Amino acid sequence: MLRDPGYYMVGMHAVWWIFWISVLAVVLFAFRGGWRGRGGDGGVESPRDLLRRRLAAGEITPDEYEERMALLNRDG
Repeated sequence: MLRDPGYYMVGMHAVWWIFWISVLAVVLFAFRGGWRGRGGDGGVESPRDLLRRRLAAGEITPDEYEERMALLNRDG
């Protein structure tokens, strides 16, 4: 027995609804800042924030931190 052709149309209609709702959700998530980097401002860090983070992570020593901050303060 063949099924009613309307059955397939309803199923396909539901697939399209799910597709477009998913696309809309992804777009809204992206525009509301869901994929931002560190700091929540699009991933842009100031040089001073970068130095503070590197010092906190142990990537640079306190002496290196002071030296580089002095350079930033001299230039800025």
